[in-house]
Amino acid sequence: MLRLLIILSMFLSASLYANKADVIKVKSICSEYNKCTFFVTIRHEDTGWKHFANRYEILTLDKKIIATRVLHHPHVDEQPFTRSISNVKIPKNTNSVIIRAHDLVHGYGGKEAIVELQ
Repeated sequence: MLRLLIILSMFLSASLYANKADVIKVKSICSEYNKCTFFVTIRHEDTGWKHFANRYEILTLDKKIIATRVLHHPHVDEQPFTRSISNVKIPKNTNSVIIRAHDLVHGYGGKEAIVELQ
């Protein structure tokens, strides 16, 4: 009986905790005025309102936040999902940016993307 309880608790624990949010694809379109639109695709095993990918950020290579896109609800049945952010002002002499995703339980730590701006 103890063995069954241990196995059951391991199964339930694994199903309650989704993985970290991963950035799996990014498309950027930039104007000559250093303003960009980013289309960011994220994969995360959202389980509901208590555990979902709730934002992504665009950062310089030295980790200064340029922009944040808040994700207001879980995407349980829409995986992976793509959301955009427009009119992102890119600092002068910035040729690449980092995109990272955040979830309510794990915070950061999933797969990030480095995007070379055109």
